[in-house]
This record gives sequence, C-alpha cells and structure tokens, in this order.
Amino acid sequence: MNRSQIAANYRSVRLAAGSGVEAAGVVKADAYGHGMIEVARVLAGEGAKWLAVSSAEEGVTLRHAGIGLGVLVMAGVLPAEREAVVEFGLTPAVHALSELPELDAAAARVGRSVRFHLKIDSGMGRLGTRATAEEISRAVRGLQHARLDGLMTHFASAADFESKQTEAQIAHFHSIAEGLSAAGLNPPYLHLSSTNAIAYPRPGAWRAMVRPGHAIYGYVSPARGKAPASTLQVQPALSWRTRIVAVKDVPEGTLIGYGGSYRAVQAMRIAILAAGYADGIPHRLSNRGKVIAAGKLTPIVGTVSMDLTTIDVSHALHLKPGDVVTLLGSEGGVSLDAQQIARTAGTISYNVLCGISARVKRVYV
Repeated sequence: MNRSQIAANYRSVRLAAGSGVEAAGVVKADAYGHGMIEVARVLAGEGAKWLAVSSAEEGVTLRHAGIGLGVLVMAGVLPAEREAVVEFGLTPAVHALSELPELDAAAARVGRSVRFHLKIDSGMGRLGTRATAEEISRAVRGLQHARLDGLMTHFASAADFESKQTEAQIAHFHSIAEGLSAAGLNPPYLHLSSTNAIAYPRPGAWRAMVRPGHAIYGYVSPARGKAPASTLQVQPALSWRTRIVAVKDVPEGTLIGYGGSYRAVQAMRIAILAAGYADGIPHRLSNRGKVIAAGKLTPIVGTVSMDLTTIDVSHALHLKPGDVVTLLGSEGGVSLDAQQIARTAGTISYNVLCGISARVKRVYV
C-alpha cells in the first residue's frame, strides 16, 4: 500500500468537502483490506479528527495501537460491549431509542460519560431509528451519562441520479434535525454522506462531517443518470502481487484445473501462481479473469483453486519460478484495478478489496 497515495486521496476529499466540514476516514474491514492501523496513522498525520469503524472490536484495536482520534462505531454495539465502548472512549452509533437507557447505565457503571451519534433511518430500511423528533427529544432528555453528539444517516442510492431516493432521504433527515433544533437539541456533528455523495454532491447532503471510505483507497463508483462530474481526484493506493511457483509446457488438449475446466487449444506454457481464492482471488475469475505478467494482460486458465491460480504465459517464455506477477495494480504501462476485476467477477470493487485475506502480506511504502 502506498501511504502517500492514501494521504493524497484524503486531501482530495477534504478539498471537495470544503472548509468547516470534517472528514471521518472510514477504516472498517481493515481499511478495506489496506491495513487499518497504517491507514489510521496516515490520516492522523493529515489532520483527521475522526475515524469510523464497524465494530467495537475494531475501535479497541485502534486504541491499543495508540490512535487517539475520535472513533465512531457505525454498526452499533452489542449489550456486552457497552462498557468497553465507554472505557475506551469510543463513540457508538445508536440505532434504536431503546438502546439509550442501557448505554446510559453502562456509562454510569464505568463512571464516565459517553457521547453517541444517533442514526436516522431516512429511507434505506436497514439500521437506524424511524422515531419522530419529538420521540427522540424525549428519550435524549432523560439521559444522565450519555450525550447526543451527532445525528447521522446513510444513503442507499447516492450515485443513482435516475432515482429520487436520495433527495427523499435528505429531506427526511433535515426534518428530524430541524425538529430537534426546535426542541433545543443541536448536536455538533450532522452527517449523511459517504464517498458517492461526496463525489456527486447534492444540495443538503453535506453538513458538519462526511464519511469517505472508498475514495480514500482510490475509488469512486460510476454514477447512473445525469450526474454532475465527480469532485474527487483519487487513485488506487493498493497493489497486489504474487510469485510464480512453477512453469511448465503442456501439449494441445491438456485439461487444466479442477474439473478439467480448461482444455488447451494448442501447445502452451502455463505458470502456477502462489495465490488462490483463500488469498482473495475471486473464484469467479476462473477461465475469465486476467493478471499482469511480464507487463501484459494474461488470462487465467482453469479453475481458481484455494491456494493456486494458473495462467497462460505463452507470450513470456522467459518467466520462471520466483518471478512476480501483478494481480491488482500497474506494470509495464498496463493496469488492473478493483473495479475492472469486479466487473469480470460479477461483484463490486468493495468486495474485491475487502476479500484480500489476512494471510496476504501487507507492505507499506
């Protein structure tokens, strides 16, 4: 992973968001496979004040690594985790008003106060409360040790300009925020937007904070419909390489891989790579995906197996065991990024990045 590129991507987000808008770097899922601790340190060096994770465990991991920034636990916390969240100074996202008395009690037991962000289900139909502003106000005013520090929501279709769903979500969120303000509740952090809503801005979608995730790692999803030009100038920060473990010549008609899923149409040279689906190469790239070998796009032949993948290197007879092959990244003027791989595999780029397993060695440059 390239630290400098992570930093440049974050700066692009900050520039697009504008002054006065905090950018909480999303580092959940081991920073989308890039390495949570290293990315957190880069973002801290860039002046970030907030990070966002999915679980309490991820937040505690950041604290053990000495990361002192604000940490928002977006997927909420389980009952058994509430005291740890308070103890480690994490900020939980609360999704139901019924959670508030328990969080308040957990803070009382620890002997500390806790700040939380309340998530509004503005129309995604997943996490978040659908309570009215009056109901929220009543629940919050009864707390003694827990403080409402933020109000948040999450868009379901931020890159889809053929749908009116995002506008409806913005309107619902604002109606709740305005109702709370009328009741004297004005949490300092109001935030609705992650990468797509930063890249393709809409009126009212940016408040005091945004939550860039995919953009930090160099990706913006393509928009649908009549979208504005992307505000973000980002580039992928991660390259993934492996080595050849064996090279062999096979005659025409040779069956390759589990199930004999590929038959050599002519005599060819194949190379077997030291990576498979256990490392994160999507199984659906079998007989359809490509890698970069000797600076050229090179087809995967046969079925991607757990630990090994076979490629056709007939164009590069000089390749030998120990030589490096690029699975994701650039080499010799040719590039493969997570979005290209995802299209071939019938998935999304997030899945490709997060699928790179923990057994793949991370190198930070």
